[in-house]
This record gives sequence, structure tokens and C-alpha cells, in this order.
Amino acid sequence: MKDAADKRMTLSEAAQLVQSGDTVVGGGCCYSRTPWAMLLELVRAERRGLTLARNLMCYESELFLASETASKLVSSWVGIGLRWGIPKVFREYVERDPSIYEEWSHLSFGMRLMAGSMGMPFLPTASLLGSDLLDRLPAEHIRCPFTDQLLVAVPALVPDVALIHVQTADARGNAQIEGPAYMDVECARAANTVIVTAEEIVPSEAIVRTADRTVIPGFVVDAVVEVPFGSYPHECHGRYEADFDHFDGYTEMVTREGVAGVQAYLEETVTAPGSFAAFLDTVGASRLLEQRRRARELVAA
Repeated sequence: MKDAADKRMTLSEAAQLVQSGDTVVGGGCCYSRTPWAMLLELVRAERRGLTLARNLMCYESELFLASETASKLVSSWVGIGLRWGIPKVFREYVERDPSIYEEWSHLSFGMRLMAGSMGMPFLPTASLLGSDLLDRLPAEHIRCPFTDQLLVAVPALVPDVALIHVQTADARGNAQIEGPAYMDVECARAANTVIVTAEEIVPSEAIVRTADRTVIPGFVVDAVVEVPFGSYPHECHGRYEADFDHFDGYTEMVTREGVAGVQAYLEETVTAPGSFAAFLDTVGASRLLEQRRRARELVAA
């Protein structure tokens, strides 16, 4: 599939590349360039028992736990944002069963992906030394063979599937990212299967003219899906800002109703609409265009 000349698919077709029980890594960071449409499609496809990994995780943590889409989360931080704090339902799940959350330092999480992208079984780091996180992680103390320095060996993270949202891609999967790339390049190179969702799919000639912006080459990509506003209600740099009013509505519902609030949110945004495009229709063009206007103002400032 990686050598196909045309890798365009629908969200539902791309979801078939993800199997229950897979380890799935998401690109972006917290509420920035989250592969939201693809994540919701996995909920809609009723995948079960996934391990969801992401450098910084937002409230997709709660959606995946409450829907049983994921049985384990791997990250260095889980929080909706400074304005909203730690997700209430996520906290309740972890307090009941700490084993569902595997917490790494931000650096060590990235180094695990880097090891996977390099085909290395592990990489050494000084991160985690002196932290009690190390007592609960599958990492080992080692000694440097040259200096005898105490280090930590962190194992490679080789996800079954990477989900990455970008601004622009072509039909071959060559993907361009505007703004911070976060750990997306390492995610794509470490994973066995890569699904790219893009704000727009453009002719390959346009990609060639700006080849320096192509951070994910098509030869590592298995599927590319055109999804305008594919990170909404999260942000996509230069295209639209995060909808904090939407975040407020979600957190108020969950604070009031707990797990039932998460499930009600999923009913409103996933089940009842039936598709991501239909969900965006419920949001309305004026609200989406306002988020786009704000993003363009920030980029131009």
C-alpha cells in the first residue's frame, strides 16, 4: 500500500487499517493539530482495546476510555489545557486502575519514538533519573561503556498505526506541516502503518514546488484522507484556532455528569451525526469560519 500512486481514502476506509488491540500513536500536541476526525472515526468503527499513545493528550483520553475504544493510554501529560485542568473522568479511571495510564517524561516519550524511527531497540537518556516514574516503567538503568555514567535505556515505541493531521498532502501521501511539527515525523517513521488526514489534498506538482516543507514522505504513508477542519474543535496552525467555547461546553457537561457526560458528548458528535462532515454541519459554517478568521489574524500578526 505504501507504494501506491493514489492513496486517497475516506475516513471509514482508513479506519479499516486499524484493528482492535492495536497500538495507535496520534500526532500533534494536546489540542494542536490533533487527528480528531480520524480518532472519532475509530470510535464510530467500534474498535476496542486500543493502546492510545500521544506526547501530550487532551480529552480524547476520556472519549477513548468511556467508549472502551482504548484500554490503555501512554503519554507524558494528560490535560485539556491550563484553563480546564486534568480531565475529570480520566482522573477517575486512573484512580480506580492506575495500570491504564503509562506516564513517561516528555523527553523519554520522544526518544522512544526516535528509537522506533531509527530501527533501534532502545536509546539511552539521562531523563527519568531521580524520578519515581522509572519504578513503574519498562525501562532499565544502564552504564555508559565509555564513561560509566548512569543512564536509562528507554525501549523503542513502534506503533501499529500512526494518525497524523497535516495542512497539505498529495495523493501519494507526501505531507506538509505548517507550524510546529512536534513529534509527527518520528511517529510516521516509527509506525508500521501511517494514516494522514489533510486539510486539503493538492496536486503533486504543488508539493514539488515547495518540497522543503514536506516533512513526511509519501513512501511511509499508507492512506491519505482529505478532511477540512479535521482537527476541529482543536486547532490547526494557520487554518483555524481551537474552539474554546466548545471545550467549555464539554467540560461543563463532564463536570456535571461524569462518564455519562462523555457518552452524551459522543452521542452528539459521533453517533447521531453519523459522519465527521455531518458533525461539522451541526457546528455551522459561521462558527468554523470565525475560527479560521482568528487563525489567519494570528499568523498575519
